[in-house]
Amino acid sequence: MRISSRALGVMAAVLTVAIWTGFIIIGRASAARTLTPFDIGLLRILGASVVLLPWGLYLTRRDATARASSSLWGLSPLPWRQTLMVGFVGGPLYAVLCYAGFVYAPAAHASVLMPGSLPLWTAVLAFLLLGERFTKLRLVGLACIVAGDLLVGGASLLRAFQGGEVWKGDLIFMSAAMCWGVYSILARQFKLDAVRGTIAITAFAFCTYVPVFLLLTQLGALTSHLSTVAWGEIIFHMVFQGGGSVVMAGIAFTYMVKQFGPVRSTMITASVPGLSALGAVFLLGEPLGLNLLAGLALVTIGILFGVRASSKAKGPELGTPVSVMTKGATP
Repeated sequence: MRISSRALGVMAAVLTVAIWTGFIIIGRASAARTLTPFDIGLLRILGASVVLLPWGLYLTRRDATARASSSLWGLSPLPWRQTLMVGFVGGPLYAVLCYAGFVYAPAAHASVLMPGSLPLWTAVLAFLLLGERFTKLRLVGLACIVAGDLLVGGASLLRAFQGGEVWKGDLIFMSAAMCWGVYSILARQFKLDAVRGTIAITAFAFCTYVPVFLLLTQLGALTSHLSTVAWGEIIFHMVFQGGGSVVMAGIAFTYMVKQFGPVRSTMITASVPGLSALGAVFLLGEPLGLNLLAGLALVTIGILFGVRASSKAKGPELGTPVSVMTKGATP
């Protein structure tokens, strides 16, 4: 019994949304309780490397042309300059910032300030670096996103004077979103596809982050909790954070875009902020105040306005959506 391509596209969409939603909930549950952000970053890189490094070697050794344009001893299918640039902002820096934010701020804040603000950073960076102009619809969408971010992050910043630490997580989440926004711009500028870009990021992370992590932990300069947790948790994070968030979500999102187009795909992924925030309420017992609900609503509306702006600007299903997620399917 054959499964139609559309049915596979629906399955890919469900898998992508589920993994991206789980990324936020599981990241908060782990970073705030057991493992350090650096530990989870290491497991994410190792899990992805098991699949993507052999894949990178295969791509670079298929023919002489691919081998000549590769770097990191054939692990990355991209040239040195591109690998270093996309690897730095889209690899260890992005991952550690994400997990560090979970130490201070609840998952609901991450739902608004990471996937919700990605379109904002991407649009601003595209305006500053690529000279792209804002349409009226896109400006409305960005205004909604800014208002949503202020409703969530502004309240925690005000409470900072009372000794709270949530504001630290909010700023870290915004920094992580900016990093992925920079990667999105670089991917667009270099015309990277999701597979090669993700392999290059993983290769860079494996060759830089892993040896530095091992060195610093051995010297006692970096704290690690890996020796205090069960092997089951370590394997789980390697499978989910690396194999799931990086590899499976990347492939699933790429197939979803191919099946439904970038605009509809971005509309589907606009459900991630709301789903992850609700999941944090039911699974982690986090509160969901009126400011968070309003912020989620505004951010989601802003994403949809941005998608509509892209569709109007370049025709149905042909435009590049405001969301960064079309060029990098790694949460």
